[in-house]
Amino acid sequence: MIPKREKGSNIRVALLLALLVAGLLFVSYTSAMAETKQEVQRLVDRARVSFNDFMRDPNYSWLHENLSHAKGVLIFPQVLKGGFIFGGSGGTGVLLIRDESTGDWSQPAFYTVGSLSFGLQIGGEAAEVIMTAMTQKAVDSLLASSVKLGGDASVALGPFGLGTKADITADFISFAKSRGIYIGLNLEGSMVDVRESMNKAYYGRKIKPADIIMKNEVSNPGSAELRSTLKRAARHLGSGV
Repeated sequence: MIPKREKGSNIRVALLLALLVAGLLFVSYTSAMAETKQEVQRLVDRARVSFNDFMRDPNYSWLHENLSHAKGVLIFPQVLKGGFIFGGSGGTGVLLIRDESTGDWSQPAFYTVGSLSFGLQIGGEAAEVIMTAMTQKAVDSLLASSVKLGGDASVALGPFGLGTKADITADFISFAKSRGIYIGLNLEGSMVDVRESMNKAYYGRKIKPADIIMKNEVSNPGSAELRSTLKRAARHLGSGV
């Protein structure tokens, strides 16, 4: 039988340890939160770099010429095998919507794309993916909690090759490459979901995509370069210069 004095001492030690663990967890949590915003900004910066890589490649001429007709664009700088549940593939990216009257692009909203089916197609390599939202249906579907490509909205592979012309009527047109090389990544059946935690981290409060990209309720100066890059590209390419 444990003496009462020793038992009480053990309880105090246990309480102190519990408080210490709680304190460490709190510090870890707040540090993680502080890093999260930095990570989200890095994603925005990587999206700009990835977009520029596509724009500099003449083989994506259809994308170059039709960006000015897109209602929005999704940019996933890195889609990885194993980045989705059950060993599929997935990645996180940004959505920006174009104001047709001014040519300005919205603040970014954050989304994930994931699939159990396209992991083998990229052979374990990281892929960069751009999807243009060509219809209002595409935009509206993204404002819902999740979109199944090929179900809620149609998706088609974008044309590849210098001077390629094609009449495509899908809601989304997708382009993908791995290590700078084109890959025909079929996104049919993939899920696109809102990344609420990143939206909250980037704008400082919980907010819906519609309030970011349609109502302009929030802003982050860190997105300025990406938005101006998109505006210049769409204006330049749309003018046929």
